[in-house]
Amino acid sequence: MAFESLSDRLESAFKKLRSKGSLNENDVKAAMREVRLALLEADVNYKVAKDFTQRVTDRAIGSAVMESLTPAQMVIKIVNEELTDLMGGTQTRLAYANHPPTIVMMCGLQGSGKTTHCAKIALKLKKENHRPLLVACDVYRPAAIKQLQVVGEQVDVPVFEMGQGNPVEISEKAVSYAKDKGFDYVIIDTAGRLHIDAELMEELQNIKSAVHPHEILLVVDAMTGQDAVTVASTFDETLGIDGMVLTKMDGDTRGGAALSARAVTGKPIKFVGTGEKLDELDYFHPDRMASRILGMGDVLSLIEKAEQTLDEKKAAEMEEKLRKNKFDLNDLLEQMQQVKKMGSMKDLLSMIPGIGGKIKDIDVDDKQLDVIQAIIYSMTPKERSNPDIINPSRKRRIAAGCGMQVEDVNRLLAQYRNMQKMMKQFNSKGMRRKLGKMNLGGGQGPMGGFPM
Repeated sequence: MAFESLSDRLESAFKKLRSKGSLNENDVKAAMREVRLALLEADVNYKVAKDFTQRVTDRAIGSAVMESLTPAQMVIKIVNEELTDLMGGTQTRLAYANHPPTIVMMCGLQGSGKTTHCAKIALKLKKENHRPLLVACDVYRPAAIKQLQVVGEQVDVPVFEMGQGNPVEISEKAVSYAKDKGFDYVIIDTAGRLHIDAELMEELQNIKSAVHPHEILLVVDAMTGQDAVTVASTFDETLGIDGMVLTKMDGDTRGGAALSARAVTGKPIKFVGTGEKLDELDYFHPDRMASRILGMGDVLSLIEKAEQTLDEKKAAEMEEKLRKNKFDLNDLLEQMQQVKKMGSMKDLLSMIPGIGGKIKDIDVDDKQLDVIQAIIYSMTPKERSNPDIINPSRKRRIAAGCGMQVEDVNRLLAQYRNMQKMMKQFNSKGMRRKLGKMNLGGGQGPMGGFPM
């Protein structure tokens, strides 16, 4: 995950602060030196890192912090607030024109993921009940038009193209077509280059003058580090961007581009690509990202992810089965498939407060879910519905059928039985009375009882 090394370094700096009962000015300055080094190692622009730590220091050496009962927590609170402000303060949504269609012009260098992210944004808009149209204006890169058609088909969004024509003319005709056909968003995939040149910028300026886009979004590869800041600054100065899309935020990136590009250009990050799949795109929330960087989790994003991917009706049915202790291996299989739709377990765990900063210490292997799934698929429908009938000979057959060991089958069945015992205790009258007194009467969520 992006910012992982930054999170580790910040946690180390704050650990030293927490070990002190009280703080003086030297303690704060020493901690901020470590924070500045952590930011620089994460590829944050030097001036951005210096200004950031100076603001935190000025606030942290105030009397309100020094006299606080928990000064270390106050300093962390200030860092969290300043980090949120550095990344934009509040979430900035995509514009919506008073008289549709809303025209979104996508630009960026080759290899940044521009074409793919045109489709990702189109899919996100479609899920929000909009009617997007993709426009192929990259007429130079071999197979660029075909690539947009392929990803457009995958997200079931139409693509307007006129072959190797004039990009300015294509964009104008696409907007007219969108008005005639009732599309409310037009997403223009423009040409990129391996580097910024005058010819590229002139073409982009001509498209801008012709269709007057409501949004100009720059697609930036988060793994390019300091180069991302240079690219963002140049595009903003010559074209006037409205926001950025950060790609490859799921990779082993130091993440400094997210902090630097926003601070240098003053333009908000609107989307972040969190994976290769076309549905792996999130709106950028500065406050949530700051919390994740500081190991505080991101519960709101976790809830939103669950709401978008989990089937509400199936979740209700699962809750009822858990209450009645009728949860079998068919249900476990279905539950696992629902959870897998939400993304990697490591990413999900990083959103839970208290776990985010310790995620490296937790052995999380998504392949284990595949192992459990393979074992259950190797069972007969009768065995899944009634695991108690699985005797030693059946275990050998199940293990052979999925290429696993009998020990793997035993482990799964033990987890299942432990879960049953736990649910039996939870559903007992005595436990329900205790929970009622504690005002914790809510039911089990769709992930209840999942064997971690």
